[in-house]
Amino acid sequence: MATKHPPDDSQPSVHAGGRPPALKPEHIAILLEIVAERAQASLQEIADELHRRSGVRVCDATIRRALRAQGVVRIKPVRRVYIAGKAAKRYGYTAAHRRENVPPYSTNLTDAEWELVADLFDRAPGQRGTPVHYSRRELVNACCYVLRTGCAWRLLPTTFPPWQAVYKAFSRWVSAGVFEQMQDRLREQWRSRMGRASAPTAAVIDAQSTRTSPQGGESGFDAGKKVKGRKRNLVVDTLGLVIAVTVTAASVQDRDAAAAVVAQACAKVPGLERLYTDGAYGGKCARNIEQTHHIRAEVVRRPGNGATGTLHDPAQSPVPTAEISAGFVALPKRWVVERTHAWTERWRRTVMHHDRKLAVSAAWVWLAEARMLLTRLAYQC
Repeated sequence: MATKHPPDDSQPSVHAGGRPPALKPEHIAILLEIVAERAQASLQEIADELHRRSGVRVCDATIRRALRAQGVVRIKPVRRVYIAGKAAKRYGYTAAHRRENVPPYSTNLTDAEWELVADLFDRAPGQRGTPVHYSRRELVNACCYVLRTGCAWRLLPTTFPPWQAVYKAFSRWVSAGVFEQMQDRLREQWRSRMGRASAPTAAVIDAQSTRTSPQGGESGFDAGKKVKGRKRNLVVDTLGLVIAVTVTAASVQDRDAAAAVVAQACAKVPGLERLYTDGAYGGKCARNIEQTHHIRAEVVRRPGNGATGTLHDPAQSPVPTAEISAGFVALPKRWVVERTHAWTERWRRTVMHHDRKLAVSAAWVWLAEARMLLTRLAYQC
């Protein structure tokens, strides 16, 4: 949109000598007509139209100076985002979001990220106990460094607090479920920013088998995936954000591990109404979920499933003749949990299980998902 303001009277109206102006008064009149007709045109488009009408070819800078001399300015609208009919808050980028302020590792939390979760780790006012020796923020940064790099606790860089203090704090936070609380809070905030209800009504369940290191602990062999290690059982919402996590030996069947993770999800989100699963949770497992938790379990199978096939009515449509690919197929609803598994394995500590306790393996998943949401919430505009 362009508007015309009174010309600047301080500038002389008579050319004072030197190089003659490229645009004469008759060209200025044509230029103003073009601006009136095409208020949203660019300078290059205005110059092309002026050349078409008058035969005069000038550059964009000449057009800009001529319009300024005539008091014509460009007004840009203020962009507003509306969610549910209300203007959404604008999220800017300030010095608190700059990664340069948190050297020397990119895994460290910025000021904006730490502000979102600081109260979960800092001691409440008046709480008794040993005085704090190390900054809680530095301890969390050390945990994030181990999560991202996959290094051993003893190999933490000396720029962090001693590894014994970091590991002790990490173990205490795992026992208290702090990482799970952090992810739950950030999940609700991200859903609200996306215009969704804070508590989902639909979820997706799936399991993934990953290897274990020689460190020890409970493990098993998944004959289907040919993996010796442990199995992560996830329940996520339709955005792919984790609601519940359990870790079992890889030898435990998906249908046997479903009861615990679904119970955890229903206890956390009582409003769940529908659960999407794959064929491993069908049959008796799906009926038990529906009877126990009163939610609808809908099994989404591959188009090329040879066990159940596909129902077809010849009277409604001809018999399909196209061959179904044997490779990966993005199935409706189910693909979001596959993406969540991929998100989790971006962190090297979660590629393989290095801890003896199953609760610690689950805590790494909570921290990985929470760290991802922290980045989204702090930098999304």
